Amino acid sequence: MGNHIWKFKISRGLKFCSVLAATFAFLLFAFNLSALATEAKHYTNLEFAPLGEIQLPKYERYELKNGMVVYLMPDSELPLVSGTALVRTGDRFEPGDEVGLARLVGTVMRSGGTKKHTPDRLNEILEQRAASVETGIGGTSGSASFNSLTEDTETVFELFAEVLQQPAFLQEKLDLAKTQLRGSIARRNDDPGSIASREFRKLIYGNSSPYGRTVEYATLDNISRSDLVNFYQQYYYPNNIILGIEGDFDPQKMKSLIEKNFGNWEANPKLTKPALPQVEQARESGIFFVDQPQLTQSNVLIGHLGGEFNSPDYPALDVMNGVLNGFGGRLFNEVRSRQGLAYSVYGYWSPRYDYPGMFIAGGQTRSDATVQFIKSVSAEIKRIKAKPITPEELAFAKESTLNSFVFNFQDPAQTLSRLMRYEYYGYPQDFLSRYQKAVEATTAADVQRVAQKYLQPENMVTLVVGSQNNIQPPLKQLSTQVTPIDITIPGAPSQAKS
Repeated sequence: MGNHIWKFKISRGLKFCSVLAATFAFLLFAFNLSALATEAKHYTNLEFAPLGEIQLPKYERYELKNGMVVYLMPDSELPLVSGTALVRTGDRFEPGDEVGLARLVGTVMRSGGTKKHTPDRLNEILEQRAASVETGIGGTSGSASFNSLTEDTETVFELFAEVLQQPAFLQEKLDLAKTQLRGSIARRNDDPGSIASREFRKLIYGNSSPYGRTVEYATLDNISRSDLVNFYQQYYYPNNIILGIEGDFDPQKMKSLIEKNFGNWEANPKLTKPALPQVEQARESGIFFVDQPQLTQSNVLIGHLGGEFNSPDYPALDVMNGVLNGFGGRLFNEVRSRQGLAYSVYGYWSPRYDYPGMFIAGGQTRSDATVQFIKSVSAEIKRIKAKPITPEELAFAKESTLNSFVFNFQDPAQTLSRLMRYEYYGYPQDFLSRYQKAVEATTAADVQRVAQKYLQPENMVTLVVGSQNNIQPPLKQLSTQVTPIDITIPGAPSQAKS
């Protein structure tokens, strides 16, 4: 009995000591947390070292005898190899009565297989190796790409070269691609955001401009297999291509592989760069409206024709973007946070590489807040023209612009893509460092100067996609003339042309 009591007392004593130790540890931990909290700085008081100049990974640029430009950027971090070929073409060069032709070429070039491999066999070989070969054509360029494990590079690269040089353009795959495009035409009015984007481009560039026109049933019906072949034969030559390869490879072996697969591809000595389409703003101003009775909110776009990246004023305009946009930007703070008028709000000077882009502002708002939202966004555009930005706004915008710029170079593939793009559009090799230095040198006076020079409220087009019955007060509070836009899809699907 005595031993039992003694053990019980020892047990209680140990428990007490454990509790006491735990309590002491907790108090010490809490004290340390309190001390840390006292020492912690607000995020606005944090100081960081200035960003250094972007350091590009090592790469090599050379040309094959047939004129193909090649970039090699070895990177052995992962056992992967990827490559992209940029082709000087684009849907802006397709005939106006065959809109959709370039997209079909880009699709069927891959889906239709090659003269050596059927589509099914091509897919089977790639799937067995967890590899891919893809092709496409966008507004201003065509592309072909591959991704492969290092051990399968030779096999996949040969298929990639085969797709580029020997596409079969099977009729059945063309028919399938046209059916899929018809399906996208039938669904194109399902999303109000897509409606707004599409119709706004038409207002800025014009319905018939390559930068504003859309694929229709009628234009698809005009496209035959021979049209695809002719388009391909017009642009797909080695002296019209920039090839970039990045990943885990030996440069000398890769050069041999490139020479083996592309060296005998004959150049076109008569190849000429087609003239770029002329661009003028189609509508100089006005309020335009797409009625969607089912909507309880409005999609709003406001803007006018813009400029190009190579403008000496682009860095200052990009800093202006930083003042207007994002958390802490004027539009977010004023229109969304203080006035509570927007789900999303933005205003960007959005240039292009070789043709004028747009200045585009807008966002999404409640139907009953539409008019006030438009007034508030327009007021902020006028304010940045009228008064210099504060030193705090300048510092915030420059830091956010430069910091986001760095994220374009997180891996070699991103850097290689940018280098190829600059060569494709004829930009100087030091464009990156020039831009970074120009942003760092931008002043508040520069921001006001470019805002006054480039932002033109009197030329701004306003487009609203929303419910006419729910927008109260009505859009006529903004202008006596509100122009409705009919988005009815013209024509009906018919049999494909052979």
